[in-house]
Amino acid sequence: MVMRLSGLSSGLDIDQWVTDIMKAQRVRVDQQYQKRQVLEWQRDDYRSINTKLLALRNASFDLKLQGAFAAKTASSSDDSVLTATAGSDALPANYTVRVNELAAGVTRFSSEALNSSKVETADGTRNATLAEQFVGISETITFTLAGTVNGEPKEKTFTFNTGTANIYQVARAINDADIGVKAAYDGSLERFFLMTSDTGSQAKLHVVADDDNFLTGNLSLDVGGDKAESYGTDASINLNDAGELTFSSNQFTVNGINFDLKSKGTANVSVSNDVDAVMDKIKAFVTAYNGAVELMSDKLKEERHYDFPPLTDEQKKELEEDDIKKWEEKAKSGLLRGDALLFSVNQQLRSGTMARVEGLPQDLNNLSAIGITTQDYLEGGKLHIDEDKLRAALTSDLEGVMNLFTRSSEVESQRGIAARAYEAVNRGMQSITVRAGYADAGYDQSFMGEEIRRMDERINTMEARLVRTEERYYRQFTAMEQALQHMNMQSMWLTQQFASYSQ
Repeated sequence: MVMRLSGLSSGLDIDQWVTDIMKAQRVRVDQQYQKRQVLEWQRDDYRSINTKLLALRNASFDLKLQGAFAAKTASSSDDSVLTATAGSDALPANYTVRVNELAAGVTRFSSEALNSSKVETADGTRNATLAEQFVGISETITFTLAGTVNGEPKEKTFTFNTGTANIYQVARAINDADIGVKAAYDGSLERFFLMTSDTGSQAKLHVVADDDNFLTGNLSLDVGGDKAESYGTDASINLNDAGELTFSSNQFTVNGINFDLKSKGTANVSVSNDVDAVMDKIKAFVTAYNGAVELMSDKLKEERHYDFPPLTDEQKKELEEDDIKKWEEKAKSGLLRGDALLFSVNQQLRSGTMARVEGLPQDLNNLSAIGITTQDYLEGGKLHIDEDKLRAALTSDLEGVMNLFTRSSEVESQRGIAARAYEAVNRGMQSITVRAGYADAGYDQSFMGEEIRRMDERINTMEARLVRTEERYYRQFTAMEQALQHMNMQSMWLTQQFASYSQ
């Protein structure tokens, strides 16, 4: 640590002198900081382009699969009878469906209102115990219920202390037993409900034992006797001329069509290709494509302002926030102007997308054939969709449009548009990643990342040198101050000696 004298002998502002001298010394360090900042901004530009390319890659992947064109839509002539949706494997056709029976489970409930399940106390209202709700009930009650889970028989015996348990706990215990039987107590109606979890003829509700007459007596459940087994009913339909079909649920699938039965009756179901869903995927692809090529084109043409280098920390202190923002907008502009890598990625993507797909019919081997074209060349290859023409192409020849996008081949010129775009984007993203890395990477091994680390090392070395230089200047000025102080002391001694001789 250098001992600093602040001009006591010389009368000079040493701190200001050293600061002014060091400003000149800092010029080269500030230049390194500015070069590093430019490199970081360039890296950020590359990464923002990769973000756009990632969106395009996802959209291309969705569109290069034949499943993207297999979407179907189904409509019902009477939604009060049934509703329908179509899977990708449903056959476009018209179906007549007669609903003969709805699937149902078994439900039993109290035939009359029970005693109140609540008790008023000085502290408020609480749930009544079973003994409080049902007069004359024994100290312990036991009953056994049986049901089915996925067709497998299940059974459980329940035991409750009537002095501590309440009716809500009884319902909860049945529900937790996982035997295919559910229970509920409606406090507003004061009625107990037992029901099967599932529907269909395999759904069973059986009171195996009720020795304390709790279910049939206290809860007034009509379960048909001690050994009665109650079963649900299957749904029954006729599909076109086919015979009766039965199902354990009102929701089922036939020939790729998902039915949801609502009531007995007849409805017509129409299945067709879902042109809107395919159009949405194509429009998503075009939107992502335009976002990528527009950004790349803008960056390649953006004006470079060489008179606006990145601001140093000292320069920022002298400017208002708005002025800093405007300056940096100029400084960041044009950092990828004419960039060879970006130009290559952009050209490969555009040429692969707009080129013809060899081997397909001439009337359906390029995007313009389905209403997707470029317009003004100043837009940088931006695509525009004629939705009427696209819809007409999808309606008249869905398979032909599918081949245009999805066709696979060992020969690149024979691959579909989406397949080529996906590959071009992958290559471009990999090249950009090698140069600029990932935004969220824990350790950036890219070319620019390594260069920034080397610049950081140079800056750290230069900063350390500046510290040593500043200390040297302070040592020199301190030595000067000490010399002046010594001279002043000698001068004062001589003056005193002369004064003593004159006397």
